[in-house]
Amino acid sequence: MQTLQLLISGIAQGMIYALVAFGYNITFSTSKTLNFSLGNFLMAGGVIGFVLYMTRGYPFWGTLLGVIAVGAVGGAILLKVAVEPSLRQRNAYGWILATLAVGIILRNAAEVFWSTDDFKFRSPLGDSPIRLLQHLRPDGTLSAGLGVYPQELLIIVVSLAIVAGVEAFKRFTVFGKAVQAVSEDKDTASLMGIDQRWVILSSFMLSTAIACVAGVLVAPITLVSATMGTVLGVKAYSASIIGGLESGIGAVVGGLFLGISEALTARFVSTGYKDVPGFVVLILLLLFKPSGLFGRAVIRKV
Repeated sequence: MQTLQLLISGIAQGMIYALVAFGYNITFSTSKTLNFSLGNFLMAGGVIGFVLYMTRGYPFWGTLLGVIAVGAVGGAILLKVAVEPSLRQRNAYGWILATLAVGIILRNAAEVFWSTDDFKFRSPLGDSPIRLLQHLRPDGTLSAGLGVYPQELLIIVVSLAIVAGVEAFKRFTVFGKAVQAVSEDKDTASLMGIDQRWVILSSFMLSTAIACVAGVLVAPITLVSATMGTVLGVKAYSASIIGGLESGIGAVVGGLFLGISEALTARFVSTGYKDVPGFVVLILLLLFKPSGLFGRAVIRKV
């Protein structure tokens, strides 16, 4: 029973990694760049969500819409200010430093204009666990059963819905086909009349909006702070590497692997070693299968 409870908690945490990893996947597929500020966009989502929901009293669905809007606008600004100049100059490393700088600016802005403290974010579904699989003891009392927090279930459902929705959009809509075409070959896509600039802009707006939603979802099971996205962003990047940067399904698998391995290691070994299994697998994959579990090896003509 306790192991099942740990698995559910690990899956919920893993889906947060998967959402942010999915953001890495979206921008890499269209522009071959990685947005290293996604962890701090997650933080921005948590902070803005806290202000709207906990301080201003907005309903949770309204808070989500507000966070999505802010994330989308932030992604557009990030692309225009930080990434596009590097791409135009064909600077192979400029966008890396630029996105890292944007992340640092977001974190410092939160510390200066909001707070450096940690705050509790109340779950819209309540903070009391749901008791499942209870049974009647011989003495007439109920067993504790399986305790699942409603927020963990919300994270799993919303995360799966987002990933499935985006994947279905990419596979079955005209614009989704355009995204895939730009992913395969930007020059050929342009010759076919596809505006690759609009596709790349949309991918950045979508990735940052998803990261902000992840911040609102994870806030009730952690604490809201200006530094909450730093570690989550790094682990999400690890998840994307494990699954394969160009695979949406790989992002989910990588995130789930990290989340579940952390939960089980913390319980049966030690909390001090919970990060070890994920990073050991990451190192092994980088050595023997750099494209990730679901990635494709790239063959370049010279």
